[in-house]
Amino acid sequence: MKKISILFVCHGNICRSPMAEFVMKDLVEKAGLLDSFYIESAATSTEEIGNEVYPPARRKLAEHGISCKGKTARQMTARDYDRFDLLIGMDEWNIRNMRRICGNDPDDKIHMLLDYTDRPGEVADPWYTGNFDATWRDVQEGCSRLLSLLSKGK
Repeated sequence: MKKISILFVCHGNICRSPMAEFVMKDLVEKAGLLDSFYIESAATSTEEIGNEVYPPARRKLAEHGISCKGKTARQMTARDYDRFDLLIGMDEWNIRNMRRICGNDPDDKIHMLLDYTDRPGEVADPWYTGNFDATWRDVQEGCSRLLSLLSKGK
């Protein structure tokens, strides 16, 4: 299996996309596939660049034994389109902004995380809802299903 590179993207890179980054890294490690994946996360906006993961998101990851220590927000660039095999957004707004940043999606690399599940749609945004449990469920299910599909070579 060739090394697969994945970039998870949300608006600010302090809640949903870093949760997805570190959940996926955890799943990959537990599956013994660390050498098969390269995983990062980024923002479509500049609002949170340099900021650490939002404390409630950090706490939700820690509840499940997952650390995101050292992660700071960065903005996605057009160069990321060439660097990553998959660019995974959390909602339609992210997808629109990702396509704008990348100059569209000629290689069909841009997808929404929950499109890999039986309930396609948007990952709950805890910045607005405060419901980090719902976001955790969405991210966990999306990442688990994505890893399952990728490890089967689909």
